[in-house]
Amino acid sequence: MSDKVRIALDVMGGDHGASVVIPGAEISLGRHPDIEFTLFGNRAAVAPVLEAHPKLKANASVVHTEIAIRMDDKPSQALRYGRWKSSMWLAIDAVKKSAADAAVSAGNTGALMAMARFNLKMLPGIERPAIAALWPTLKGESIVLDVGASIGADADHLVSLAAMGSAMARVLFDIERPTVGLLNIGVEEVKGLEEVRQAGQILREGDFPYFDYVGFVEGDDIGKGTVDVVVTEGFAGNIALKTAEGTARQLGQYLKSAMSRTWQARLGYVLARQAFRTLREKMDPRKSNGGVFLGLNGIVIKSHGGTDAEGFAAAIDMAYDMVRYELLAKITQSHARDRNTTMTARAAGGGRP
Repeated sequence: MSDKVRIALDVMGGDHGASVVIPGAEISLGRHPDIEFTLFGNRAAVAPVLEAHPKLKANASVVHTEIAIRMDDKPSQALRYGRWKSSMWLAIDAVKKSAADAAVSAGNTGALMAMARFNLKMLPGIERPAIAALWPTLKGESIVLDVGASIGADADHLVSLAAMGSAMARVLFDIERPTVGLLNIGVEEVKGLEEVRQAGQILREGDFPYFDYVGFVEGDDIGKGTVDVVVTEGFAGNIALKTAEGTARQLGQYLKSAMSRTWQARLGYVLARQAFRTLREKMDPRKSNGGVFLGLNGIVIKSHGGTDAEGFAAAIDMAYDMVRYELLAKITQSHARDRNTTMTARAAGGGRP
């Protein structure tokens, strides 16, 4: 691998564009001096902001384009007018052409997924991509996937998600054999959708060398940190993610309101402000900002569209780790072995190969 980690940025993506992407890149560069950036966007918008960040300017090149994907575009619309020439497409294309090791965008999720899949294609043996997110837990962090790349999943796809998620956990958490659980409405083997029960049987009976399957987990197990990797299909995963984000904001508002209600409450806040600061840091969504598009033949990271510079820096940090610790190689290695295990388990159980 090159001494440099080359990251392509869609500077025009997201709610704030260059005003967040560029300072975020400089923050990440301070943490990882071996990053080299390529910035894709309108030079007229990029240049004035870049001038205010000389350290980044010395480690970045700018590729001009006047085409930006809008946040409300449908994927088909984005592909029609943005293919070959938008800042989002060009950042992804840099990965395809080996001019960059990873692409990061805060732009339209559907458009980014469509362009990434169209341009990069899927890794061998993987039919559908997934979005994997970091989830803060009582024990640290877990990986949850899929959180919205595709709706519905058969048993084979759920097993693929387990393989991909465990590979990501090995990279981010430095765990030799991550624990994996299937999200379900109960821990009993007879509960849940048929596809989930079938996937559970395959995972129980198979010999998977890169992770340990612990069984079904329920919604409250995600926040407990019961397992390192929580596997679900995109419909349930996206609802779980949005519910958790909304609950965190709700609790924040409750605390803010309660702390300002009386002078005794304000005094209590002053006395306990270190505890509240720790709580705020734990619940800070910026630290876990960045969803990884798993299954693609290339590394693409999706940042939240409304994040600030610190949040965008976290998405770049994630891209850096995915490259430096060879996520794609680990996914390919894990999926090839686990696919053989799945076929063996199906054959032994009389199911389809």
